[in-house]
Amino acid sequence: MATERRDVIIVDDDPGLLNSLVRLLAVHGFNPRTFSSAEALLDSDATATATPMLVDIHLGGISGIELRRRLLASGSDCPVIFMTAIDDDATRREAINAGCVAYLKKPFAPHLLLDALGRAVT
Repeated sequence: MATERRDVIIVDDDPGLLNSLVRLLAVHGFNPRTFSSAEALLDSDATATATPMLVDIHLGGISGIELRRRLLASGSDCPVIFMTAIDDDATRREAINAGCVAYLKKPFAPHLLLDALGRAVT
């Protein structure tokens, strides 16, 4: 019996990281959908389905945290995992207050992401 692949939305402006995450998640049974900006995600129909999201906090335009706030305001309550290479107490607090399943500091070990996704899809 085939297992259904779970969609995961990834928003990051680093093409190399996006490619790495796509490979990692595909191997572990996920169907990654990638977006290089918050604006690209908002312009798509991908937010219509509740699915876990892996979102970089520091994007070129709308930040990942602002994206989360906009999605919540529009009625979307999909689980979000934030990731960032620029970690500080204020950013971490803001991410947690915006509501997230996990907060990952780049670079992170693959098992940390997979554990966070496990929490997001249960």
